[in-house]
This record gives sequence, structure tokens and C-alpha cells, in this order.
Amino acid sequence: MTYQRGSWFRVYVPRPAARARLFCFPYGGGAASSFRGWAESLPESVELVAVQYPGRQDRLADPVPAGIPELAEEIAAVVGSRFEVPTAFFGHSMGAVVAFEVARRLQPRYPSPLARLYVSACRAPGTHRRARRPLEEDEMRRYIQSLGGSGANSLDDDDIWEVAHPVIRTDLGWTGAYEFTPGAPLSCPVEAVAGAEDRAATPADMALWKDYTIGGARTHVLPGGHFYFEECLPRLTSLLAETLVPEPVSPQPTGKRS
Repeated sequence: MTYQRGSWFRVYVPRPAARARLFCFPYGGGAASSFRGWAESLPESVELVAVQYPGRQDRLADPVPAGIPELAEEIAAVVGSRFEVPTAFFGHSMGAVVAFEVARRLQPRYPSPLARLYVSACRAPGTHRRARRPLEEDEMRRYIQSLGGSGANSLDDDDIWEVAHPVIRTDLGWTGAYEFTPGAPLSCPVEAVAGAEDRAATPADMALWKDYTIGGARTHVLPGGHFYFEECLPRLTSLLAETLVPEPVSPQPTGKRS
């Protein structure tokens, strides 16, 4: 994998002959490396491109956008040149809102920019609840730990928290200030994916994404909580592959004899 300093995208497993491309948008506190192992679970027909937000990992020194709308504008400005094959977005938690806002900005600029939008473990934009006030540091820590996932327990380590909490503070600030602005619905299909035990974005919450597209929407429920994919990544990537690059249907015999 090669990339230029400050670039937005990471391709950990290049697949130049892929029939489709999947951009993955990280959750709050996450980074492109969160998706490093996903490509191996996807078929050769799909190339995974992980989005790297500024202000973390190898982009630590890059200017951080003021909020999700500004972040979406910057991504939309650079992602449009990569639509030479059918392209979809997948966003988990905060990443779902970012992916949605990027998709909204691309729609007027391209006839059919997205094949699909996958939103995961995130309430629909119009039902998002703005934060009444910024969280104190101990509140941030407890909140992130309440979501579970493999990284939650590591935050008990003060050294790890010292490194992680500036990014978490930025991302919670973005989500806490986010306010949905009504506009034209998307034209692409939306696939909403929920963890069956996720209390932050329940399956019922995820079903409300249907109101944000005229392209049709479905809700899929997988076992687990907010980070359900840690337990069933093969099921998730199978869902992504089957809906993004479905296998062609073989003609059925007619039963007629010549």
C-alpha cells in the first residue's frame, strides 16, 4: 500500500480488477486501520477503500474540520474521481452520518454516484440527538466504554487513554454538534445494519433510514451489540458482497424439448 501524506484513502489490499469499490468510514474514535482486516473477508470482486479522517494516526498534523458538514465537503471534493466502477459507502456509527452527508453532496454532481449506502449502528439523521453540553473527560471515557467492543477495556489503561482521548473528544464534538438539514432524499438503495443487542441504535432506530432515500431500503439485524461485527465479520462482509456484486443468475431450463 502506498499513499501520499495527507491523503484521505487507504487501500490495504489493492484489487485493480475489482468489479465494485467499497469506501468504509470509521466510527468515532476510529481510523482507517479499523478496516485493515476486512478486505480479506470480501471477495476478489470488491476493493475496500478505508477513509482516513484528519487528526489521527498518520494524519495527526493535518487540519481538523470544524464539524461533520465540513468533513463531508472535503471528502466529497476528492472521492468523486473514483467512480469508474460501481461504488458504495459503508459507515459505522459516526461514520454512517459522515457517509450519508458525503453521499448527499455527491448526488447533484453525478448522475448515479452510489450503487448503495450501508449504514451501521447509527440512528437516522433526523432522529439524532444533539448533545446539551460537551462531556467531561471521565464522562467521555464511561460513554465509550458503555458501547463495548474490543477497544473499550483498553481505555482502562491511562497511557492508552491519554493517546486516544483527543481524537475521541474531537469526534464526540462532531456528533454532539451535528444537526440534520432536510433536503432531497438519496436516490440509491440504503442497507441499514443493526446489532440485535445494540441499545445505542436499535433495529427499530435503524429501520427509520428508509425515510432518507427513494431508492428503497432494508434493515438487517446481526447478532451482537454496537460493535456486532467483531463477533460476526464474515456474516457482515457476505451481506456487503451479496448486495453490492450479486452473482449473475443462471438461465433456468425451460423444460421444452427440441
